[in-house]
Amino acid sequence: MSAMDPTEVFRQEASELFEVLEGALLDLGQRPDDRELVDSAFRALHTIKGSGAMFGFDKVASFTHEFETAFDRVRKGEIKPTQELISVALAAKDYIRALIEDPQSTDDIIGEAILDDLRRFVSADQPAAPAAAIAEAPPAESKQAGWHLYLEFESHILRNGSNPLDLLEDLCKLGPCFVVPVTDGIPFLDEMEPEDCYLKWDVKLHAACDKDAIDDVFMFVQDEMKLTLLPLAQVEAPAPAPLFQLLDEEPAPMAEMVAPVVEVAAAPVAEQPVAKAEPKSEARPEPKAEAKREERGIATVRVQAERLDELMDRVGELVIAQARLSQLAASGSDLSIKMIAEEIERLASSLRDTTMGARMVPIGSLFGRFRRLVHDLSRDLSKPVEFVTSGEDTELDKTMIECLADPLVHLIRNAIDHGIEDTATRAANGKTEQGRIELAAVHSGAQVLVTVKDNGGGLNTARIRAKAEEQGLIAAGAVLSDHEIHQFLFHPGFSTAQTISALSGRGVGMDVVKRTIENMRGSIDLSTRPGQGTTVTLRLPLTLAIIEGLLIRVGEGRYIIPLSAVEECVELTAEDERSRGRNFLNVRGNLVPFLRLRELLTASGAPDKHQKTIIISTGETRVGLVADQIIGNHQTVIKSLSKLHSDVTIFSGATILGDGTAALILDVAQLVTLAQSKVEKQHISEAA
Repeated sequence: MSAMDPTEVFRQEASELFEVLEGALLDLGQRPDDRELVDSAFRALHTIKGSGAMFGFDKVASFTHEFETAFDRVRKGEIKPTQELISVALAAKDYIRALIEDPQSTDDIIGEAILDDLRRFVSADQPAAPAAAIAEAPPAESKQAGWHLYLEFESHILRNGSNPLDLLEDLCKLGPCFVVPVTDGIPFLDEMEPEDCYLKWDVKLHAACDKDAIDDVFMFVQDEMKLTLLPLAQVEAPAPAPLFQLLDEEPAPMAEMVAPVVEVAAAPVAEQPVAKAEPKSEARPEPKAEAKREERGIATVRVQAERLDELMDRVGELVIAQARLSQLAASGSDLSIKMIAEEIERLASSLRDTTMGARMVPIGSLFGRFRRLVHDLSRDLSKPVEFVTSGEDTELDKTMIECLADPLVHLIRNAIDHGIEDTATRAANGKTEQGRIELAAVHSGAQVLVTVKDNGGGLNTARIRAKAEEQGLIAAGAVLSDHEIHQFLFHPGFSTAQTISALSGRGVGMDVVKRTIENMRGSIDLSTRPGQGTTVTLRLPLTLAIIEGLLIRVGEGRYIIPLSAVEECVELTAEDERSRGRNFLNVRGNLVPFLRLRELLTASGAPDKHQKTIIISTGETRVGLVADQIIGNHQTVIKSLSKLHSDVTIFSGATILGDGTAALILDVAQLVTLAQSKVEKQHISEAA
């Protein structure tokens, strides 16, 4: 087993940190007074800087350090983050990512220009701000004459890229410091680990600063240290001797040093702060911090995606072998073999569910990418847009997540460019100035529904029809429903844009969406309300690896229909059998077009006497498929077809049955399209 490249590990961790940083910056634009967001952004920056320096990315470390310095006034609360500042900070984040992922494509001039913009935004003089801050601060409670600190870092802090000496140097910037190293925990030389930290520090800080200023110094290492903090005046007022004994004697823990000093005052009230200080600084945070570290250590394990794919392939082979074993056991009379087959089936099913669960990823990891897209498009098109997401915890196969990214980009771009009106138009229509894009995901049976909804002007059905007639897609005056007209938006090269821009106009967006979704065995529903907006719903299977299918027989061949597309099964009546030219099925008063699979698949032999019809649906369209026999449910391991069969559109894949023979998987979307085209031809022939 080859070891993973350390720099590749850093790049993966940096990618996660960039998502945190970008999310914090975008949220900061909406909530500029949220201190937690500022701290989150700084923690991500600090980790990137430290890890970059440790792995030899010196340019990353230096640029990120300048980024931190320029953004320091935001952290101190001296200036508020404006939208312009957030845009420059996002550009700085993109530059850092480029330095890590593709350093050859970067230019120092670009980095300097970004830093100049940052300095320009944060260096504006604000003489009234410090005075206001001083005037608002309470004179006695929040400011102290000094502080006594006892610092004990985790032994592994050096390995994480943090340097305690740098932290002490930052502490000294607050005011005069008297620092004494505590060496009682240093082992013998032959027992030392060169990468571990053994020193502790006793610090007296003579500065009129509040506790928050000290917390800011240790913001990024709070989970990797124990900090005891007491007002210097409280410790030194009765008798300063015990503190100075640190220079000549072996230091005792802070609680033991403080207790005798307070007892000299002999006042019952003086014991109360000590009783509060001990559990607050030592007893309680320590187990919580330790518990958090333990949880982080066992919560997740980073596994290469290729290994998960290989594991899924092995599980698929196991499922096929288990099906063969079950079939052999069913054909025999040995009870022990049947018991073993049932046990293997149970274990294989459990292993399949566990493996598929390991491949499941919350779709929120995908949704977060589009916040930046909406932010940039809103700025470029001068359209204020609110981006709202829901259902981020909905899980989907990681392969589906990767395939879904590109279609959602096209849908969101179209929603902002074509759907959301400009500010003047929205005001004239009595709408709010800010548009709204909603991206949601929800489980629906064996499918996941991903919805992109806008509150724009809706689809212009008349314009779409006129464009379709102009391109010769339909005859002038042809009778079509609004739903059928809207489907032309997914036709290659179709666009209603008047001019070609950097965002749209070439007609290569929505057809890509439809083709990608159909390749994922999904479907698209599109609904609109004039003047109120448009909703696009993507119906997707949970996974591309193993599905539940309905096994049918047509002639001598066996085929699989995805069970998620099956609505019901009915028997083909004698009346329906006699009306071969009509191709419509009466299902409880509703006419449903149907396809005879024997004719479509050119099956040999005579048809069965009692044929069955499987009603399938995609979106609002229902189609019946006539088969000779319905065998039953089948756990289907999907195998891709070879390139030689790429022109066979009605099949989406194949699977191996228990007896070792192959069964083709029917493509529901293509069958529905085929049925619709036959219905249209029938209407044309009847009209003629």
